[in-house]
Amino acid sequence: MTVTLLFFLILIHAFGPSAFSLSIHKTPPLPASPVPTAAQLKWQRREITMFMHFGINTFTNSEWGTGHESPTLFNPPHLNASQWFSAAKAAGVSLVILTAKHHDGFCLWPSRYTDHSVVNSPWRDGKGDVVREFVDAGRANGIDVGIYLSPWDRHEKTYGLEVQYNEYYMGQLHELLSLYGPISEIWFDGAKGNNTVNMTYHFPDWFAMAKQLQGSINIFSNDGPDMRWGGNEIGVANETSWSMINRTSPLLTGPSLWSYTSTGDPKGTDWVPPELDVSIRQGWFWHESQHPKSAMQLLDIYYTTVGRNGVLLLNVPPNSTGLVSDTDIDNLKKFRQAVDKIFGKNIASGSNATASSERGGKYDNFTAKNVLDGNPETYWTPEEDQGTGGYWIELQGLNPTEKFNVVRIEEAIQLGQRIRRHEVFVDGRAVVKNGTTVGNKRLHRLGRAVGARTVRIRVLDSRGPPLLSEVGLHFDPFKM
Repeated sequence: MTVTLLFFLILIHAFGPSAFSLSIHKTPPLPASPVPTAAQLKWQRREITMFMHFGINTFTNSEWGTGHESPTLFNPPHLNASQWFSAAKAAGVSLVILTAKHHDGFCLWPSRYTDHSVVNSPWRDGKGDVVREFVDAGRANGIDVGIYLSPWDRHEKTYGLEVQYNEYYMGQLHELLSLYGPISEIWFDGAKGNNTVNMTYHFPDWFAMAKQLQGSINIFSNDGPDMRWGGNEIGVANETSWSMINRTSPLLTGPSLWSYTSTGDPKGTDWVPPELDVSIRQGWFWHESQHPKSAMQLLDIYYTTVGRNGVLLLNVPPNSTGLVSDTDIDNLKKFRQAVDKIFGKNIASGSNATASSERGGKYDNFTAKNVLDGNPETYWTPEEDQGTGGYWIELQGLNPTEKFNVVRIEEAIQLGQRIRRHEVFVDGRAVVKNGTTVGNKRLHRLGRAVGARTVRIRVLDSRGPPLLSEVGLHFDPFKM
């Protein structure tokens, strides 16, 4: 008898045949389609991204240039793209988007297709390339980069000629997406202004080129294909905020466009989550007379964007010296410190999580305790046949002396967005009534700080069984 066989016989005698049986677990539930791509999922989990509006308008004190400005106006004496990314780090941002060309048509890179660019400016003796310095600084700082390329061009003479201008635009798009390395996001603005010349944009061709040149890029436009406009520029997402829309819906060309895109569609066939763009200052470009929003104003915006299943795209414009102003950076730092202070501690940690049911039972992979492990890849989901009692998950054994005034709920959106309606109860008393969607993150600010022994989240309606990845209780000392 060999030593190996003897070893197996000893194991069988000690533990029985079950020592060699595999543990069979319940499989995950089917997705509630549509679901995000890997690039979209990464983007939604960023929470905050940054815009940088910079160009001719920075030197003319305007928001929309005419297209007739002289390139000689562009001359930032101290431009330092590394300093821009220091500002991004101050806000905890992992992606920054630069306006490579705004509506005035002035190009921040030496495009081969126009002389209306940095080539004819005194900056760097006409040999500079803002886009190159931008992407290099981003990568040196470990921050991803994106590009804004305005479809509307008030300088280009071919604008209004469908074939010629689309060829021009795609030539510039090809430059930006082929010469500067990985680009994480491309932004197609929908602005055309009033009484502008009629112009048909070949969006499908643009989208196809972007995906061909940058396989993992996310594309923003009014209706996607990867993210959509949140409906305003003040940083307030809709209380009901779905990541889905139907991109072929006739509503997208009708008068209900902004209402539809700001709310989304629980029956939508396409995963196109909302992006909420807002500027730290009154304007998008830097103006000496304007001052940045305070840290507390930015915190309010965080709750109404990130806290409503959106991604905050915060514009921080460099000034005419080529630097982000110190006051803006100071406020960004204070804002980030406030977010970290609030969400750096989860009062629910250490509590016990129970639920109406658990898929596969309490020894399987979908238990209630998953909502407290800090891992967005794990989640609680109940058995599908729940009956009439509804789905709920409850945190028990909380310390009632620890006060909280923010309830955080997150869905496992990698398998789709599901929750239509929900409520939150503290020791049996409803503190959130008529709650609607959750999505990537929902933040409920309560009217006052409370202590509790139990907190229950009840799901009243969902697209299939709910999948909750995280639940948190937090104290916000800034909103007392």
